[in-house]
Amino acid sequence: MTNPFDDPDGVFFVLINDELQYSLWPAFADVPPGWAVAREAGTHRDSLAFIEENWTDMRPKSLVDRMAGH
Repeated sequence: MTNPFDDPDGVFFVLINDELQYSLWPAFADVPPGWAVAREAGTHRDSLAFIEENWTDMRPKSLVDRMAGH
């Protein structure tokens, strides 16, 4: 059995949470609580490219806010 997150032929959503963290998520699986779809279903490659392009700061939003004094 193959890990569905590593399936190069799979279809994936890109999810985002309130901390502005991204996740690659198999399109066949329900979106977990606390996450929203940031990019509709696409290929593994395109979904990873979206994450790499958009998730440029790996720090959680709460940490960024604390460091900025908010």
